[in-house]
This record gives sequence, structure tokens and C-alpha cells, in this order.
Amino acid sequence: MIYKHIKQIDTSKDFILPCRKNELEKVKTLLPLSKPDFDGEFLSYQLLYGKDGNRIYLLGLGEEKHSARLEEAFRKLCFDTNKYWDKTIQVYAENLTEDETRKAVIGLEMAQYAIGEFKSEKEKQNQFTVTISSSKSIKKIIDEGRETGLTINKIKALVDAPPNIKTPEFLGKWAKKSAKDANYKSTVLKQKELEKQGFKAVLSVGKGSVNKPVVIINEYYGASNKKVDICLVGKGITFDSGGLSIKPSTNLHYMKSDMGGAAVVLGAVELVAKLKLNINIVGIVCSAENAVDANSYRPGDVIESYSGKTIEIIDTDAEGRLVLADGLSYAVKNLKPDYLIDLATLTGSVVRTLGYEAAGMFTHNQEMASIMSDIGYKVHERVWQLPMFEEYKSDLHSDIADLRNFSGKPLTGATNAAQFLESFTEEHKNWMHLDIAGVSFGSSPYAKMKSASGYGIQLITEFIKQKAVK
Repeated sequence: MIYKHIKQIDTSKDFILPCRKNELEKVKTLLPLSKPDFDGEFLSYQLLYGKDGNRIYLLGLGEEKHSARLEEAFRKLCFDTNKYWDKTIQVYAENLTEDETRKAVIGLEMAQYAIGEFKSEKEKQNQFTVTISSSKSIKKIIDEGRETGLTINKIKALVDAPPNIKTPEFLGKWAKKSAKDANYKSTVLKQKELEKQGFKAVLSVGKGSVNKPVVIINEYYGASNKKVDICLVGKGITFDSGGLSIKPSTNLHYMKSDMGGAAVVLGAVELVAKLKLNINIVGIVCSAENAVDANSYRPGDVIESYSGKTIEIIDTDAEGRLVLADGLSYAVKNLKPDYLIDLATLTGSVVRTLGYEAAGMFTHNQEMASIMSDIGYKVHERVWQLPMFEEYKSDLHSDIADLRNFSGKPLTGATNAAQFLESFTEEHKNWMHLDIAGVSFGSSPYAKMKSASGYGIQLITEFIKQKAVK
């Protein structure tokens, strides 16, 4: 979509007229009739016709409690009705705040996501010019909303891509292209370099696949100094068979989504670079395919890691924490960031705990937790803090190695995974782990099968914006 800013709406042409619940009075001068049967209920919309035969879409924004989900209203309207639109549609934004205007643009852009990229006959995508009507200066807000929406769609396309296409090497090429387009630096470490530098846990996970692992290091330096303010580490398992501890076949096809954390890291660095924020961030993606082969690592093996710690393998399906361990160790040893955040579709345990409504958040930094929680509610990408009590650490004990990768117990699985990762952070004071297994991929009104949600881009970018120098 192309977005333009206009000062005044043209009421003779098609336009979207958003309004809060029971607040039609505020837009009555733009209505073709005095009392339409519409109360502004959230996600509701009604088509009216103006005196010139133009379409007027009344769009319900609901109550104040729906503010965090405002983009969903615009996304639904656009998804349902854009086949009837002409080449231009207006949005009346005079009564919207800057944040609401940004969300409106994000929602309209998200509606453009085409999930059927790999169909032989693709649905035709209509191209529109959206003119946002407001007397305020909102061009920067519109541009930010557009870039955010585009980035969300790009990471959704990554997560939804089939694993025969989306190999670790493919992610590396994606990062290289992104870096060129958005003007940041991307380095892709392949097999020989991984061996040379000592990414031994990443290499162990990828041993069973013909598609060799990579580690992607994306660097954006927007501040004048070279200190790394924030480092993001993402789990990039492009397909997870479970390895020799093989998963059941039911829903195995959805394991293409096990790189959801990596997608957020890739997308967030790109978006921050496009927004030219005054901050230095590094994104690390540790990517491998967890496959079954004669070379696969085994339950019972003891493997090494970048940190030097040895790990007893109890379950090869607990592979995500292994690749993240190397990424975290690399970050604390070489980058020494002020803030360290890892994201991963890590455990089924977190889904059983929180369902599909929030990510599991693990940290000892309560200030950081409070900030992330507040942002989560603001952008409707919620997080919920789960405990990391000292008593749980005994579950990581191994008689023959420094620690084991899986407790084997049916309880506290998400916490055990988080504490495993903590072992590789060298007690970093500002570390946080986000388990996004329940929110990255799932059911959607915009697809018949489970698909990517785009979760995490707004959450992480808003956190970065708060830490950027104004």
C-alpha cells in the first residue's frame, strides 16, 4: 500500500470513519443520515452510502479497553472489504491519537499479508493508495506504522515458509538482503567458521541434517559510540523433528514454525534500522535443522558448548536451548550488551501454563520485567512472568557433565528451560528470556490452518524505542 497524508477529507469519495462505542455524535457531520444502526462495538463495521454514491465504512473501535487491539479493527475491515475498494481509500483520523493512527496503518498493512505464496495460482493482490486525513502533522507516524506492518508481514512469511525452502542457509541469505536494504551489517557464520569459533552446541544439533547450521550476527549501530545497548538472541530451528527423541506425527508439519524467535530477532533489527533509532543493537540467530540421520546427536551424549560447559543430552527434542546457549555465551563474552533478551518457541510447558494469550517471561530484573509487561499490554503482545526459584535448579543436575538439557519431569518445563539458558549468561543483570511457543503460531481468522501471528515485533521494538536516546 501507498500512504499519503491529507489535511482534510473529501466526503464525496470513499472513506473509513472510525468511532468509539456510543460516540457517533463526534462524527455526525460526516454521516449521510442522522441515526445509523451502529453503536461502535469493537470489530463491527457498517457500510453507508454518501450523497455522491461513495462508500462510507463506519468502523467500531469499541471501548478504551480495546485500544491495544486497535489495529485488529482496521485489519479486519480491510481484509473483509478491500475487494470492493477503488484504487484509493481515505481514513478519517482527526479524532485518533498518534498511537491510534499508527495502529490503524499497521492494521491496514497487516491485511495485505498473502499466505498463499507457494500456490501455483496466486490470488491477485489489489494495490491501494490510503490517504490519512488529519489536521495534525502525522507523516512520521504514518511511515512508522507502514514499516512496522511491512516487517510483521515479512516475519510471518518467514515463519509460514515450508522447511524445504526455509533452511538455515536461507535465513542467512534473508538477513544479508535485509541488511543491504535497511543499511546495517550482517555476518553469516557457516560450518567451518562455527567449528573454528567453537559453536559446538549449534553444530551438535545440526549434525543430523543435510542443511548445515549457521549463526547470523546482525549489527545496527545508530548511536555515536560502539557500546552494544541491546542484544537479541533468537532460536532458529527451521524444522524440528525432535531428532532421535522423535516427535509424534500429529502436527509435525507445523514444526516449520520453530524459528519464530529467530524471525522476531531478524525483523526487529531490520525495523530498528529502517526507523533509524539512536541506539546500538545486535541480533544473533542460531539456526539449525533438528533432523534424524546416522550422524544425529543422541540421548546420552555429552556435548560441548561455546561457553566451555559440557551438557548431557537427555532429550534431543530439547534442542532449542542448546543453540540459544551458544548464542547467549557469544553475546556475553564478545559483545557485553547492557540488555540481553532471547526469544524462542521453546516449550510446550509454557503453552500448558499460559495458553495462547501470553508469552512466558523469565528474568531476575524486576524493573525490566515491569517495563516489558507494560509494553505487552500496550501493544497487545502480552507477557507473564513465571518463577525461577533456586529450588528448581536441581533439575539441571548431571552426574557426568556440567548440566543436563532436560529434567525428564512433567512439571515446570518452561522454568527448567529458562534456568538452563541462565547458566550461559554469566549472571547478566539485565537478561530476559521470552518463551513465545504459544503466541508465535496458531489459529487465526485469516487462515484455515494454523499460521504465524507476527507476535514480538511491536513488543521488542517498543522496548528498544524506550531505551533509545531521544
